[in-house]
Order: sequence, then structure tokens, then C-alpha cells
Amino acid sequence: MQLETYISDLLYRYECVTVPEFGSFLTQRVSATIHESTNAFYPPKKRLSFNEQIQKNDGILAHYIADVEKIPFEVASKKIQKRVKALKSYLTEGETISFDAIGELSLNNEGKILFEPSYHLNYLTDAFGLSQFVTPTVTREVYKESVETIENVVPITVTPEKRKARPYLKYAAVAVVALTLGGFLASNYYVKTINQHNSLAQEEANQQLESKIQEATFVIDNPLPAVTLNVKKQYGMYHIIAGAFRVEENSDKKVAELKAKGFDARKIGVNKYGLHQVVYASYEDRLASLEALRTIKKTQSKDAWLLVKKLD
Repeated sequence: MQLETYISDLLYRYECVTVPEFGSFLTQRVSATIHESTNAFYPPKKRLSFNEQIQKNDGILAHYIADVEKIPFEVASKKIQKRVKALKSYLTEGETISFDAIGELSLNNEGKILFEPSYHLNYLTDAFGLSQFVTPTVTREVYKESVETIENVVPITVTPEKRKARPYLKYAAVAVVALTLGGFLASNYYVKTINQHNSLAQEEANQQLESKIQEATFVIDNPLPAVTLNVKKQYGMYHIIAGAFRVEENSDKKVAELKAKGFDARKIGVNKYGLHQVVYASYEDRLASLEALRTIKKTQSKDAWLLVKKLD
């Protein structure tokens, strides 16, 4: 059994993958980094580590192996135990265990497991497709030194520019200010006039409205006759189908038959197959429609079924 393959698959999904009675492989998200000396940019990734103290079986690894290999959970657990026993034997003999795309495991002088992670695979799915790249050094200081050298060799002098006097511009500015001020005063006068006119018109309209209301109050001496409104009954979106008929006359006969039995039967239109559908009744409440459907199936017809559709 290639245990490292299953561990590698789970490291994409989980931050901790435990190998029972052996230890756990942990992942920690690391942001993108820049190497100052080489100008290399590294994408975000998951940093791998190993903790020998976390050995309690959480079932994740065994369940995954059982699903992949189509074997019972107990069989997968026994396979893991057998593999762990072999790994511990290799480590005790001083061998280094290499897991592809994960890292290398070995024992130190104190009998503790050392882990050296592999950097060939990035387990962070958010960084899929991103790779490291190196950018050339930005030479801002070199350009600055070159400019300073040129300035020392060829000094730059600034001579003030003499402009000819243009007196006519002064009079044009005065004219613009005068026109602006005059326009502002005229605009204010015009606005005030319009507001006064609107106020008078509004007051006159209010007086006419009050007189009309008083006149209408005295004219109405007799009470108005009662008005009866016929409101179309609203149906819900849950319909118990009694049948669908190619000939419309047959659907009318079915409606009459069901109404004679006490059902609120009606036609709900033609379906996409050109058949006229007839319902026992329609309901707004889903639970009420299901209860009615069960009763109809027991007492009327086993072919009755529920249509959920909002009719126009």
C-alpha cells in the first residue's frame, strides 16, 4: 500500500493528517515571499511539518483508504497498522524514509523522529498554477548618480522670461466681473417674482378646493346603495391531478363528475402534450395538499398525483 500517496491527497484538504500510532503531518499557510538577495518571488503555499506526539486515530486516513480501495474500514485500519509497524522498523535500523512530494523521516540520537519537508509540491489549492519567478534588480540609484554627474558638468541656469504688458486684458476682466454681477442680481429678481406668483396661485387653488368640498358635503343627502363585488377565488400552487384528456368535452365531464362528489374540481389548462388537465382541488399549503392526496389515493384513484405549479 502506497501510504504516502493517500497522505499527499489528504494534505490538499486538511491541515492535519494523522497516521495512527505514528504521528501527524501538519500544514500551515504561508504568505507570498520575496528573497532579497536573489530577487525571487515565491507564491503563497502550505508549509509542511511533522508532530510525533499527535498519534490519536481520527479516522480520516482510514476512511479515505476504504473509499478509494473499496474495502471495509476495519481492513483499511489493519493495513495502516501493518505499514506503520514496517516504518518504525526501518527507522529503528537507521534508515531514512522518503515520502514522495512530502519529505524525509529519520531518527536522531535521542530516538526522536526528524522531518525534512519536500518543496516540490504546493498543497495550497488557492495558489494553483502559480510558480516562482525572478525579476531583475531595479537600478534607481544608478540613474540618480548619472543625473547628478551631468548636472555637475553642465550646470543648468534658469532665466526669468519677460512678458509684454497687455493693458487691454485688465479692462476685459473688469467687464466680465460687471456682467456676472448684473446677471446675478437679475436672476434673484426673477426668482422672487416667480415665487410670489406661485404663492398667489396656490392660495387661490386651495380656496376653490375648500368651496367644492363644502358644496359636495351638502349635496349628498341620501346614502349610496350597497355595492356587491364578485372576487375571483385565488387558488394555491399545489394541484391534485385527476386526469388529462385529449378531448376537452371529456375533461368537462370529469369536472362535473368530481363536483358531484363534493370536490372543488376545475380545469387548469393544457399541458405541453396538448392534454386538458383536471384537478380534484388546488391548495395553498403543501402539507394540506399532501394529506388530501393520500386520502384521494385511498378512496378515489391510485393514479392521482400532485402537480406543483404557479398558474397565471
